[in-house]
Amino acid sequence: LALSLVGCASAPDKVSASYVSPIMYRGLECDQLQTELMRVSTKVSQVSSSQEKNAQRDAAAVAVGLVLFWPALFFLAGEDQAQELANLKGQYEALEQASIIKRCDFVPELMEAKREMEARKLAKLEAAKDDEDDISRAMGY
Repeated sequence: LALSLVGCASAPDKVSASYVSPIMYRGLECDQLQTELMRVSTKVSQVSSSQEKNAQRDAAAVAVGLVLFWPALFFLAGEDQAQELANLKGQYEALEQASIIKRCDFVPELMEAKREMEARKLAKLEAAKDDEDDISRAMGY
């Protein structure tokens, strides 16, 4: 069982950003930083979507394998893109920091979008917690 879980793809929101120094972007102008932020953001979304599908497929394979058919555990995705996602998240953070350091005029909009995204993520976590609590109550826990 433990060996089967090692191969599971991580959910994208569980993947932490790798450190990328903002110094590598110091030569870019604000318009270049903004373009690169959009490019990296798009790539983060693509890889996150793929990673989410892999994580769901792995979770389903583990569930089927543990309950019904253990050979299903051999069908774990093996396409874990956590390292690439961590690197992209790190690049995005470094680009954000470089934009703040350069005092680019789009930074307030960027920070507002980030706050909105964090609020949506928090609401999603709270909803999942409420669902979990409802299930626990229904099961008598």
